Amino acid sequence: MSVDQLARSGMTARRLLLRRFGFALVLLVLMAPVLFVVYYAVSMSLKSRLDIINPQFQWVFTPTLDNYRAALEQDFLRFALNSTVVAAGSVGIGLMVGLPAAYAIARLRKANLGTVILAARVTPGIAFLVPYFFIFSRVGWLDTWRALVVTHLVITIPLITWLMIAFFEDLPIELEESAFVDGATRITTFVRIVLPLTKGGVATVSLLAFIASWNNFLFALALSGTNSATLPAAAVRFIQYETVNWGSLSAAAVIMAVPVVIVALAMQRQLVSGLAMGSVKG
Repeated sequence: MSVDQLARSGMTARRLLLRRFGFALVLLVLMAPVLFVVYYAVSMSLKSRLDIINPQFQWVFTPTLDNYRAALEQDFLRFALNSTVVAAGSVGIGLMVGLPAAYAIARLRKANLGTVILAARVTPGIAFLVPYFFIFSRVGWLDTWRALVVTHLVITIPLITWLMIAFFEDLPIELEESAFVDGATRITTFVRIVLPLTKGGVATVSLLAFIASWNNFLFALALSGTNSATLPAAAVRFIQYETVNWGSLSAAAVIMAVPVVIVALAMQRQLVSGLAMGSVKG
């Protein structure tokens, strides 16, 4: 290799290194506010009450697990189970309803169905809460998983439907037409061809719907009790009339966030492929 080639390869390597460094620096600057908030919440969950009420923020402190013990003593494992059951149930039913609805809107141009789902998507949750409360009180569903699963469908079905429309529209229609020529029905084509080809999008919207249901506070606060309370509703126990137990509340927030982060990291490849698929029009 000549001297010129060595110099060019060295310049290329330096440019590549500078680009990577610049990208990492920009990413760090953009993520700094989020990372600081996360650090603040985690550090507060590890501080004593005296350290928390200190008017000056402490970067160095003696960590303690008392806040996590206080949170777990509130039966947070049972509340986590309630959150898991409710989120999984609402996402499962939401997929069974939302996927065919999104396919109908994308391929069959069901504008009326899209209008109804859009109305449900933009309507504030408080508008559904009062009717749901009186209906469930009449049928004896208050403080049950069933009530929360049904109410969370208002969140999961519109979310799944509207996000999946883009994935179905990106899929080449020639694949479906070839299946029709071979004698496949619309349902068979949807189940055996469309869904497998959009599994990345299904994984993406499933996780997003699960997070939306997991974090929902309004319905759980009004419709759940000691038997079916989810983690967001249970965290309110640390907010009292005269004081707020910030340490235990922060510990509860960390406990709530950890399962979602683990699931997101486990589904990282599906999320990346799904988001990339839904962002490019064919």
